[in-house]
Amino acid sequence: MAGRHRRYAAAAALLLASLALSACDDGGSTPPSSRSAAPTPSTGSTSSGSPSGSPTGNPSAAGSSPARSGGSSSHPATVPAGTQLLDWQPVPGPVDTTVTRDGRTSLAVDQAGTTARITAPGAGTTTVSADPSQRISDALLDGDWAVVVLQDRQEAHPSVAQVVNVADDQQSFTLDGGSDVPTVNGGAWALGDGHLLHATIHQGHYCVATVDLGTATSTLGWCAPPRHGFNNARITPYGDAVLAFDDSRPSCRTIGRVDGIRFDPFPGVPDCHGWEGLLTRDGAVWSVIPHERRVEESHVYARGGDGYADLGPAVSGSLTWCAGAAWFARDPQTDNGPATLLRWTPGDGLDVVYRTSGGHAFLEAPRCGGSTVTITARAQSGDRQLSADLG
Repeated sequence: MAGRHRRYAAAAALLLASLALSACDDGGSTPPSSRSAAPTPSTGSTSSGSPSGSPTGNPSAAGSSPARSGGSSSHPATVPAGTQLLDWQPVPGPVDTTVTRDGRTSLAVDQAGTTARITAPGAGTTTVSADPSQRISDALLDGDWAVVVLQDRQEAHPSVAQVVNVADDQQSFTLDGGSDVPTVNGGAWALGDGHLLHATIHQGHYCVATVDLGTATSTLGWCAPPRHGFNNARITPYGDAVLAFDDSRPSCRTIGRVDGIRFDPFPGVPDCHGWEGLLTRDGAVWSVIPHERRVEESHVYARGGDGYADLGPAVSGSLTWCAGAAWFARDPQTDNGPATLLRWTPGDGLDVVYRTSGGHAFLEAPRCGGSTVTITARAQSGDRQLSADLG
C-alpha cells in the first residue's frame, strides 16, 4: 500500500512548500509597477459561512442541476450520487508504471521516476530520461501535447521540462532556468487547453508563467504578494485556477482564478480552507479541508450561476478536469465499503463511474490525457490500473 503513503505525502507537501518561499522573497521588493495590486490570499472570499460542516438544503436527484437551481454558499444543496459505471479496461504492463492515456497515445513513467516513454500512433516512442541527480516529478498528457518535468533531487537547481508535440512527429522544446521566463525548483505544473502553467520568480515574487504551446512562447502573469505562494494549478477550457497561500500562515489557503496579472478568489469558498479548484462554464468546482489535522480528506462543492451544491467527501488532490467534467476520488465511507471515482457536470449531475470491489481499497488521483481517463486502484485483493475512453 505504498501508494497511500505517496498520496498522503502529496497532500502534506503543500503545507511544507510554503516554508521554501522565504528563500524566494527578497524581503524588501515590491511588485512590478506595471502590475495591478495582487489580492492577499487570506481575504476576498464572499462567504462568511463555512460549508465544511453538514449542510442543509433541498436534496437534488442525480441528473438535475442543483448548482444552478438552489442552495446558498452557507447551505449548499446536497447532491446524491447516481451510478453510471464506465467501460474500464486494464492498462497493459506493471501497475507501478504510472500511465496516462489519450486513445492510443500513452505517457508511461517507471516506478523509480527515472524514465518516461511517450508513445503515439505513427510517431513511435520518445524517451525522456532523468540523470542521476534528477527525478521525474510531473508527467502530463493532453491531446497533442506531453510534458515531462525533471526535478533536481537536492532541490538546488530549477526544474527542466521537456515539452513534446505528439501530433507532430514528437517535435519538442525545453523549459528550464535559462528560459525567457525561467522555471523554478519544483512548483505547480498544469497542462491543458493548448497551454502550460508553471511557477517562476520575478523580482523576488512567486509568479505564474503561461506557455503557449503552439508558439513555444512564455508570458509572465500574476505574481503573489511578498511571502505568499501558490500550488495546485488547474486548467479547464473556462480558465486557470491556483491555490494561493500565505507563508506566514501556511494553513490559510485561497482558491482563485488567474487571468493575466489578476487573481480573483472563488466566490463562496470559506476563508483559508480551500485546497483545489476548477472553473466551469458558469461557475466552479472546488474542495476544502474540513479538518486541518487530516489534510488528505477534503469535501467538494460546486457553484453554477447563483446556486451552490454539496458533492460530498473526496480525497485531497484528486479533483481533475477531463472531457468536459470534474472528477474526484472518494475513500470508502464504511469499513467494508468501496473506494469510488465520481464525475460531476452541472447538466448531468453527480455519478459514481467506478467502484472497487470491497473495502480496504483506495484510488489514486485520476489522470486525464484528453479523451481518456486512467485510474490506479490499490486494494488488498490486488492493485489495478484501468482506463476508460470518453469519446
